[in-house]
Amino acid sequence: MRLRHLPFCFAIWLIGFNTEAIRAQSLPVPDQGKLLATAGVIQVEGAAGAGLVPWAVITGYGTEDSYGFNAHVTQLNTQDYQLSTYGVALGICDKLELSLSKQEFSGSLTPLDKLKLSQDVVGVKLKLAGDLIADQDNWRPQIAIGAMYKRDQNVTGLDALGVTQVTQLGAKSNQGTDYYLSATKLFLAQSLLLNGTLRMTKANQMGLLGFSGDLHNRYQVMPEVSAAYLLNRKLALGAEYRQKPNNLSIDHEKAYYDGFLAWFPNKNVSVTLAYVDIGDITAFNTKDQHGWYLSVQIGH
Repeated sequence: MRLRHLPFCFAIWLIGFNTEAIRAQSLPVPDQGKLLATAGVIQVEGAAGAGLVPWAVITGYGTEDSYGFNAHVTQLNTQDYQLSTYGVALGICDKLELSLSKQEFSGSLTPLDKLKLSQDVVGVKLKLAGDLIADQDNWRPQIAIGAMYKRDQNVTGLDALGVTQVTQLGAKSNQGTDYYLSATKLFLAQSLLLNGTLRMTKANQMGLLGFSGDLHNRYQVMPEVSAAYLLNRKLALGAEYRQKPNNLSIDHEKAYYDGFLAWFPNKNVSVTLAYVDIGDITAFNTKDQHGWYLSVQIGH
């Protein structure tokens, strides 16, 4: 693989990639050489994938000699809660992905109508093997590993209960790291993409309610799956499932589901609309939560 244009690809070579040469040149314009929609969209924690699940793809449309980047904003509204996510991501040489995002969660129904939770998420993903496009003559998927470091901010809106930290709700820690392995296979002739992800996690509600708890205080492996059908070059229809741990007595955490429609008018913009079921959030409100998810991504 030739990495002729990016001096910073030297860092990738140092950690074990088989590169032929790295030449220090000025940073080029991203080549946008990958096929439309094959970079996925940005999922709710900032990684390239679908809405809920990270895929093995690297964000942006830069090929192995280039890079890609994007910014995104996402809004999820259920009957009683809102989740806003925004951030940026960078894909380097179609091998390495770096992301930074922030999640802000709030309530709208008494007694949690003033509740506000937030966390910062720093992500990294490394492509290990396979190629989404090149491996059409075999069953080998594209495979990547990733990690998401998450740190909660202070809890607000529960002052009457004396709660200002997620650890006061039963979590063992306000920070933690998810580790995952993803395999993504694209069947171009059938216009079908399949993804499976295994995530090691201690996170409660993706980490918004902290990490570990009174029921479990260990890493658990959670399966996540996605499937998408390309209706045409610019539209993808799909569904996802994401299993969740159940670490807290005050939060009977359930799996997440969604059905989504992603639109790719060009390689600079994508819009994802989904209907999501995230289960109940806390013992203070045991109603099953479902609603609409909208995400807009702009990049190069």
